[in-house]
Amino acid sequence: MKYYTGVGARDTPDDILKLIKSIAIFLKSLNFILRSGGAKGADSCFESGAGDQKEIFYAKDATQESINLAARYHPVFNKLPEYVQKLHGRNSFQVLGRDLKTPSNFLICWTKDGCKNHKTRSSKTGGTGTAISIASENNISIYNLANQKDRETINLVIDSMS
Repeated sequence: MKYYTGVGARDTPDDILKLIKSIAIFLKSLNFILRSGGAKGADSCFESGAGDQKEIFYAKDATQESINLAARYHPVFNKLPEYVQKLHGRNSFQVLGRDLKTPSNFLICWTKDGCKNHKTRSSKTGGTGTAISIASENNISIYNLANQKDRETINLVIDSMS
């Protein structure tokens, strides 16, 4: 099985949302399975393009193990409300699968700050930062569509395979 994580901000710009749906449709044609979180914005567009080739994780799916993993990467995790902790916990599944042992092949996202690794995460990265942190710490490639270079790379791959 081939997996990718498709996540991002709820307020992702419309032009990026269109790109996200195109990417998801393309990856579906290559038999990739989306892992995402069911939120409005980027998550929903990935899900729309992925059709039935998806694993969607919600806060209610979080386990103590997934929450503990997310806590290692969030700077003020213990100050977050329980529901928000569970949202971050579900991000663990988005990157490492339900068993937390089956990493995605890559992560595609959009964040306001263009973050691509744990070290550059900021408050502007938003909740997607937990997925980015987990991916970067597990050597999973990250493509943030806020970065022109990443958009160009993805478009080149799609164009070359279409």
